Amino acid sequence: MDAGGPRLPDTVLFEIFLYLDHADVLSVGLVCQQWRAVARDEFLWKELFYRYYRVSRDVPRHPGAVSWYDEFQRLYDTIPCVEVQALKEHNDQVLHLSFSHSGSLFASCSKDCTVKIWSNELDISLQHSSNMRPYNWSYTQFSQFNSDDSLLLVSGVFVGPHNSSSGEIAVISMENFTLLSRVRNKPYDVFGCWLNETNLISGNLHRIGRITSCSVLWLNNAFQGIESENVNVVKRLFKIQNLNASTIRTVMVADCSRYDSPDLLLDYEEQLAASSTCPVFDLGSDSEEEEAKPKPPPEPAVQELSDAGGVPAEQGLQQLFDDIMEGRVRPAMTETELETKVAELFVRNRTKPPESNLLPADSNSKTKYLIFTTGCLTYSPHQIGIKRILPHQMTTAGPVLGEERRSDEFFDSLDHVIDIHGHIIGMGLSPDHRYLYVNSRAWPRDCIISDPMQPPPIAEEIDLHVFDLKTMKEVKRALRAHRAYTPNEECFFIFLDVSRDFVASGAEDRHGYIWDRHYNICLAKLQHDNVVNSVAFSPVEQELLLTASDDTTIKVWRSPRAVRVRQARRPRPRKLLFSWLMNQKS
Repeated sequence: MDAGGPRLPDTVLFEIFLYLDHADVLSVGLVCQQWRAVARDEFLWKELFYRYYRVSRDVPRHPGAVSWYDEFQRLYDTIPCVEVQALKEHNDQVLHLSFSHSGSLFASCSKDCTVKIWSNELDISLQHSSNMRPYNWSYTQFSQFNSDDSLLLVSGVFVGPHNSSSGEIAVISMENFTLLSRVRNKPYDVFGCWLNETNLISGNLHRIGRITSCSVLWLNNAFQGIESENVNVVKRLFKIQNLNASTIRTVMVADCSRYDSPDLLLDYEEQLAASSTCPVFDLGSDSEEEEAKPKPPPEPAVQELSDAGGVPAEQGLQQLFDDIMEGRVRPAMTETELETKVAELFVRNRTKPPESNLLPADSNSKTKYLIFTTGCLTYSPHQIGIKRILPHQMTTAGPVLGEERRSDEFFDSLDHVIDIHGHIIGMGLSPDHRYLYVNSRAWPRDCIISDPMQPPPIAEEIDLHVFDLKTMKEVKRALRAHRAYTPNEECFFIFLDVSRDFVASGAEDRHGYIWDRHYNICLAKLQHDNVVNSVAFSPVEQELLLTASDDTTIKVWRSPRAVRVRQARRPRPRKLLFSWLMNQKS
């Protein structure tokens, strides 16, 4: 059809649009005059967008978009879904990836017991590799750069006496790749994290009974070998009781001072209020096509904890023992139930009350949140614990055991608990630290846990929940697409990552996944030959994504737009004749 030919009705043109590929749709405006007119029609592009991407019509257009055509192009052209490089220097499963804050470097951890540092240039290249086997490590599992990218925290599994295993954290200098310090970390899946430029958080675990324990979180100075003779290099942060075989794992730190200037806002009313004063981005709502009517997000089981009242611990324990001896406890308690009951009564008046008013009062607050997985019903992590870290706690100065404790404040309480009702297998913060994304595998509805050592079966579908850390509420219906197959006792962590506009995750179905945070839709599946354990966006270029897999490779993915730009920048190869003449002269 040419510009002077017969004109098709716009409805026919629109139906043709729906059957075109992305690239055809985006270039169709160049075909003829009539197509160019359609390409400028916002109504048609809006209809095309909602129908092509199957987005709920209650979701408004991204506030940062100029037009519906631009939005259609953004979702096609800026998703890092084109494989441009495969890195094969590891010789075993690759478990984790982390970028430096500048985006110029990234680190990878692997079952081959090395941590490798890569240079992110035009083509990614290996810069350094550290083998941790000489330190009795079994493998490396996690890494994180400190805020100025001068130090790298590396977490791994340490093999101790009699082949017992726990964790250990190593700190490596980025200036000359020397090992500065090592810190024990138990259990190993606490992983560890930076609190600030020079202090990191580790864990320890003390058994109290068969299913009762105490987790202690420690603040450690990164330069222990240099400074330990003169100043304290370690201080106890928190001491928390664990019930029913649960433990604290997967610690991370959120900076509250960044909440009032988020990159994106998920709540529509908040977004509309903010849009009158400053440009913001909004995250939309449910995108499932089969949902005829939008449903409000389910109320999460989030609670702010308060001091337990009632009978004092001593009286409660005495009463329990009297009831047992006189046969008044019906039905008879098992050993496990008895241990849990005694632990609950003991801790009731031996715990420091939670901090009042958890939410920061102003945006200039220096308060940070310590976030971790925990539980209260079984050993599998099914709750998110949140504990506020006050400014005076952010240094190792002072007594090693921290603040003076009265006898009735032996344990620290949690300030907030979020119950996921499923096995948590991954967590990640948005770049502005406002939102917490959580991978979980759900338990059956209305399940009852009678034995903490036998958690309920878990779903193969992975739910990706989103929580607002400013309001402590779940703000979006869980994202779905990715799957996992291992049972409870073999379940492992699948790392996710969040950029300004996208969220990505690994999965056990041999794919990485990318969703749009605004429209809540899955945009891409990234193929591997085995389980995808970790994903990482470049912090300065969200059109660059890395995926790490059990197939021993790290794949580099860029957006179609970035690929075109990079190809244009590459120098053109010399003509064959010119090359032949130069070779003859030499």
